[in-house]
Amino acid sequence: MIPTRVHGILDYVVGAILILAPYLLGFADGTAAQWVPMVLGVAAIAYSLVTEYELSLAKLLPLWVHLGLDIASGVLLAASPWLFGFADRIWWPHVLFGAIEIIVPLLTSRHPFQPGHA
Repeated sequence: MIPTRVHGILDYVVGAILILAPYLLGFADGTAAQWVPMVLGVAAIAYSLVTEYELSLAKLLPLWVHLGLDIASGVLLAASPWLFGFADRIWWPHVLFGAIEIIVPLLTSRHPFQPGHA
């Protein structure tokens, strides 16, 4: 299982990668190919900041809801090249990071570490 602290680090890293990927990989063209990962990256960072785990600012969102949002985001991201019609230009970053967003939550511990608890 992936500890929730590691999951939190991945949340912020993957969120930043999703925001930057269109520029780094050359598909910042103002279309859905650019905006879908960017919006999902911003959303991932935003809900990570309020999740009930070690790396948030406010513990408002239950971890299980966060993990569900990750999976839903991953499905949308992976399907987006075909849903929004840009698969003929770029698809692999969307599918790769979508798969990561689906797999990582499935492997993440459901209980944040609490000092003093076994």
